[in-house]
Amino acid sequence: MSPATSAITRQPAEVVRQSPVSQAANGICYAAVGEINVSSADMERMVTAVPRAAAAALQRKAYYFVPLTVNQGDETVIADRYDVSLSDNAVCHRNLNLGDSQCVFISTRLMDDKFSVAFEFYINVGHALVEQAGVSREFADLVWKQVEANAKGETSLDAWESRKLATSLGLDVEKHKNEYFAAAFSDAISIYLLSLYLDFDYYDLRERDYSLLAPAQLAERLRKIAEIFPPNPGFEFAIYYKRRS
Repeated sequence: MSPATSAITRQPAEVVRQSPVSQAANGICYAAVGEINVSSADMERMVTAVPRAAAAALQRKAYYFVPLTVNQGDETVIADRYDVSLSDNAVCHRNLNLGDSQCVFISTRLMDDKFSVAFEFYINVGHALVEQAGVSREFADLVWKQVEANAKGETSLDAWESRKLATSLGLDVEKHKNEYFAAAFSDAISIYLLSLYLDFDYYDLRERDYSLLAPAQLAERLRKIAEIFPPNPGFEFAIYYKRRS
């Protein structure tokens, strides 16, 4: 194919019709479509890392790992490979209801490596779990105790902002408190799943808009998640501390 040739784009429904779906050992359905930058072995392990107890809440969903998911006006199209002319309008993921299922299209070529692709996938899983199953009361109690103890930082901008509102003297404090619990729970699930898939430095998750939650408090949250969603056979959850040079 000539480098000057534009990528082929297709409607999501067409991609779904033409793409065979695999089912991981935990029951999650997924497919790899087009020229993506994650090997089939890495992708299978990435999906299989989701514990069965968590995967059970993801029924009627299928994940499509594609090169680019692109907004074109009111439409979403899927590109069969990376195309710089499409990248400005590409999004990290798009959830679309097709028939009686929800299909999640994840743009693998907007990201540099399997770490980024996996985290995007796990963030989506975390939000879906909260939407379907709600927030664990034990987890909510734990994070609120941390807030009352003035734990520093948070795990995402959403958690950071909703925590500030939940601890303010303004209106709708209970609403903001519940939003905070939901954000913190989905964040912790996402980070926990990422830790099952690969080893990474917590500080790789840092953002400029907020301070990361202190490692000791994050460890408490992740251990609680591990109690709720124990790892599948072949996966291990572990936290290691080391002095940064």
